[in-house]
Amino acid sequence: MSSSKVVKTNFIFVITLGILSMLPPLGVDMYLPAFLTIAQDFGVTNDQVQHTLTSFAYGLALGQLFWGPFGDSFGRKPIILLGVMVASVAALILTQIHSIGNFTALRFEQGFFGAAPVVLVGALLRDLFDKNELSKMMSTISLVFMVAPLLAPIIGGYIVYFFHWHAIFYVIAFMGFLSILLVFFVIPETHHHDKRIPLRLNVIARNFMALWKQKQVLGYMFTTSFAFGGLFAFVTAGSIVYIGIYGIKPENVGYFFMLNIAIMASSSFLNRRLVGKFGAETMLRYGLGVQFLAGIWLMGVILFDLGFWPMALGIAVFVGQNPLISSNSMASILEKFPNAAGSANSMVGSVRFGIGACIGSLIALMPTDSALPMLLTMGGCSLVSVLFYVFLTAKNLK
Repeated sequence: MSSSKVVKTNFIFVITLGILSMLPPLGVDMYLPAFLTIAQDFGVTNDQVQHTLTSFAYGLALGQLFWGPFGDSFGRKPIILLGVMVASVAALILTQIHSIGNFTALRFEQGFFGAAPVVLVGALLRDLFDKNELSKMMSTISLVFMVAPLLAPIIGGYIVYFFHWHAIFYVIAFMGFLSILLVFFVIPETHHHDKRIPLRLNVIARNFMALWKQKQVLGYMFTTSFAFGGLFAFVTAGSIVYIGIYGIKPENVGYFFMLNIAIMASSSFLNRRLVGKFGAETMLRYGLGVQFLAGIWLMGVILFDLGFWPMALGIAVFVGQNPLISSNSMASILEKFPNAAGSANSMVGSVRFGIGACIGSLIALMPTDSALPMLLTMGGCSLVSVLFYVFLTAKNLK
């Protein structure tokens, strides 16, 4: 279709989608270097501040389940605009909160409405592309989505160093309002009236059940969810491990994530170049295999106390495979639900962030005097991810 050519030549279109995909990760990770400062300001423990992170993730998980069907019924664009607007206003209000309880509750609300662009960007792309082309575009968007959590602590670290932690949420709000303008003027409505699904509970339930009835699709969903869970374990505890255990300065912690970003960028580039030749399935298997080996390495690092740099290198290889796993899993799922891409994407996104939030909550409950909980959790997630792919997806491929 001609829209494919338009998207390929329209750089601002891709940038807009990238910013939309960046907003939730920025909301998660930009304030990680400020955990200790926030705890001091509120007079609470570091663990209580960690729970504000998982509260945001739970909001993202529930919100994706909610906004996907709305996008199928009312179109992608108006729901994206609504979600980003409320999430951006919530970011501003967070700077005026003086109670950790209210802060945690508002973070949930911010995540709930911020889920709208997360779930609907994928559906929007499904409206425009077939499986392999979709994988290429998803690879680019996934790279932004995965790199943002690693780049955000660098920005957040410097903001905390030079300014008050409130400035972090001012930046997040500014990015949100900027994306609203870009969406309004750049993004067309891709889900036209003749393809929309009535917003009825029985229709929504039927679409969700159709996904859960397919073992192959369930395999893809849990494969990408536990791969993301491994990344979320690092996101939740990584800065505390780096700063609290290995003595990295808060303003410098983000630089140690740059290797992660480089490998993620390389994986995304590799996927874009090779998916057309080898197919989404082969590229997914490659990403899973490499991540699984990295997970084994990380467990060996902590069991044999190999030190900081072997850990950092293993983490970089581990998280670097997420664009491959995420983009190819989602492309395979969305291919099977062309008219209900919003609902399908919402279910997968909800499960993915729900698993990530649960894993983050478990990490937050564990003692942070060692890297053991984080690294063993990452290794365990890679194992579970592979098992779901082997026993649910691979066995049911036709």
